[in-house]
Amino acid sequence: MITSHPKLVRTLLARFADLRIGNAYRETADTARELEHVIRSLCAATGTATLDEALRAADALLEQCCARRAPTTGAGTTGTASLAV
Repeated sequence: MITSHPKLVRTLLARFADLRIGNAYRETADTARELEHVIRSLCAATGTATLDEALRAADALLEQCCARRAPTTGAGTTGTASLAV
């Protein structure tokens, strides 16, 4: 299975969050359309069919990426935070 680069996934998540917040304050046809486009892109990038699945897949992808980059000292690692928006 082909996986998207974490930077692309982070960018899509950030854009999704910006549009979701903006759409909550003032919904317009343009923001709603752009939000749907970002959701479709996020689903395509994660190989999923729904927004909930895409957010879970993005979270898992970014968690894997961070785990590979994290130092293995073990100090100060109490719990994990969700990386998805």
